Amino acid sequence: MGHLRRGGALAAVLGLLLAAPAAPVAAGPDAPDRYRNPISAGFADTFADPVVVRGDDGFWYAYGTTDPLREGEKVFHRVPTARSADLVDWTYLGDAFGPGQRPPYATADAAFWAPDVRRIGDRWVMYVTVTDTTVSPDGGDFAVGAATAPTPTGPWTFADQPVVAPRPGGGGGWLWTIDPSQFTDVDGRHYLYYGSYYGGISVTELSADGLRAVGTPTLVAVDNKFEGSYVLRHDGWYYLFASTANCCAGPATGYSVQVGRAASPRGPFVDRDGIPLTASRAGGTPVLTQNGNRWIGAGHNGFLTDLSGQDWIVYHAIDRADPYLDEPFGVNERPMLIDRLDWIDGWPRVNAGAGPSDGERRAPVTTARLDARFDSPTLAGWTGTGPWRVADGRLTGTGALTSRTVTGGDVRAEADLRLTGADTAGLTLDRVEVRVDTAAGRLVAREAGGATASAPLPAGFDAADRHHLAVEVRGRQLVAELSPARLGDQLAVVLLRLTRPTVGRLTLVAGGGAAEFDNVSVARLHRPAPRAVPEPRAGGLLPAYSDEFADGLDPAWRWVRADPAVTVSGGALRWPVQAADLTGTGNTAGVLLRDAPAGDYVVETKVTLDLGEETVRNYQQAGLVAYVDDDRFARLSQVAIWNTRQVEYGYELPFAGRPVYGGNIVGTPATTTWLRLAHRIDPATGEHEFRAGSSRDGTRWTWGGVWTFPADTTPRIGLVAHGGAEPPVTAVFDYVRFHR
Repeated sequence: MGHLRRGGALAAVLGLLLAAPAAPVAAGPDAPDRYRNPISAGFADTFADPVVVRGDDGFWYAYGTTDPLREGEKVFHRVPTARSADLVDWTYLGDAFGPGQRPPYATADAAFWAPDVRRIGDRWVMYVTVTDTTVSPDGGDFAVGAATAPTPTGPWTFADQPVVAPRPGGGGGWLWTIDPSQFTDVDGRHYLYYGSYYGGISVTELSADGLRAVGTPTLVAVDNKFEGSYVLRHDGWYYLFASTANCCAGPATGYSVQVGRAASPRGPFVDRDGIPLTASRAGGTPVLTQNGNRWIGAGHNGFLTDLSGQDWIVYHAIDRADPYLDEPFGVNERPMLIDRLDWIDGWPRVNAGAGPSDGERRAPVTTARLDARFDSPTLAGWTGTGPWRVADGRLTGTGALTSRTVTGGDVRAEADLRLTGADTAGLTLDRVEVRVDTAAGRLVAREAGGATASAPLPAGFDAADRHHLAVEVRGRQLVAELSPARLGDQLAVVLLRLTRPTVGRLTLVAGGGAAEFDNVSVARLHRPAPRAVPEPRAGGLLPAYSDEFADGLDPAWRWVRADPAVTVSGGALRWPVQAADLTGTGNTAGVLLRDAPAGDYVVETKVTLDLGEETVRNYQQAGLVAYVDDDRFARLSQVAIWNTRQVEYGYELPFAGRPVYGGNIVGTPATTTWLRLAHRIDPATGEHEFRAGSSRDGTRWTWGGVWTFPADTTPRIGLVAHGGAEPPVTAVFDYVRFHR
């Protein structure tokens, strides 16, 4: 058989019933080919915790947390909602919930944070943090609520009961039951991820309608490190994205996103080095962190895929020159950003590891070679067997309908479809057909004269619900994916090796009855990033600036508040951790400093600090510091934060008349941890940029965020060991080495 018969294995060929003067309506005006962050600037100064979905009408919808939208407005919007045809230009549509609209268990002044919007069955479900409930008069009794709607714009109706009710905390008060994120697995089960620093991130299974938690929750990420979770499935792995550090420290915000992956939606999630996200020395591979441009505090992400198959991450960040919406130390101004999410060696990286973008970038693909929404009742540009008809913006029929647009090369074809009466329905590209086969209960891909591959549909799969089918062909590799709403929650995935590349036309096929199609497109397939951007490397040693601690302390060192307990012998500097600190106005800790070389360099130390695991010993730490004065420094240390052990890259600067401190999280510490600061001079601004790195073996490095110092400062490099003297512990530094 030379090619697939139009309509595949249809039992009969029906009469040709298609003729009309106008083509299907494309997705609006030509989409911009460039964009610039923040993408929410046209309608909001702040739009935190964003998520984006694509509606049945082909438009994209964004949802944000309860905040004022504009500077000076002072009105808190209850889940503000915006719409875009191209993911670049957005229009504010209003708020999801009116002033008096709330679930019966919420107090009158409850806010709604961190919405997550998904399709479950034939409706949309919004999961949202309800900040105050009637459970406790003291407040802080967070719950996860749910509201349903027929469309992404509502009207939204709250369920009477919370999905996850307030949970008492073992340390008093209420666990932070916030930041919900839903996920549907290939077996059709629905899950909800939720939680934050007090209590950690848990996952629970949901009822079939998605409105009730069932079963026993599982902890998937440790407390005191992670919040803002988002899970997606990619290449058979489940990836848990979670934000870490403080979301809202104004100009010192170091919020960022780390990731772990697992073979199950319940975990265990581990990072690139195999360290669990639930460990006391908690794992986490950085995927999004600040890079020294205007954006800091980049985190709390959502996810989407454009028409070319390119994945994108949406998130909020803070402009370090404009960190507050109005007055200092009030609402942090966190607009919505979008950037490319690349997959390299099995791990996601934003802009191939370059981090948040500032300046023009290539925009997401939102129009295509073939882009049909069927807003017109006519079907010019299509031929086939029918009958087929267009009504209410949807195409319904049985048989085969072929576009006259020729496609070829590496392409992605997709469509929203419902099998209202059909036994099978799907897409054909040239000689390759991909179908949802309800009789067999499988998603099937078949090449004429070639192989067939299939994957089971979930138990309880309802073909009458709207689903999204995407087919990608790259060279001779085909990947087909069926999902509820193209948000990384796959119901079935099929891989098929082709005998030859595809060149031909797209055909919509339905057999055994009528099927409904909408949002049909064929676009050139995206080109994946071939490699990650280079990370800092240590070059040749600079002996004049380095110290091996072999013959006492080098005379180049200078003290700020000398600590007589420090000793140097046997090739190491030993520093009992002080009951002191540098943050705030206290400035009681000692700092051992030396001048740094001019220009770009990397400084490294190896520090042993036995902080144990699990126990609380706040906030003992030791490591490197880039220091201007007591109110302007960047401190990289392994540190005990409650029950966890982390590598924190803390930062303090003067702002609005007082010092402000925040932190960025890098890699996972061991008892002995290697630390690096990579310094460069920004050629445009003259600023000093320091990027932090850490390692558990001195060989494999994890690189985190960048803190900056003004061009007219002269940062020195030093060592610190402070945060608390009980229980006693001594930091041992093997060396300080500078490299060009």
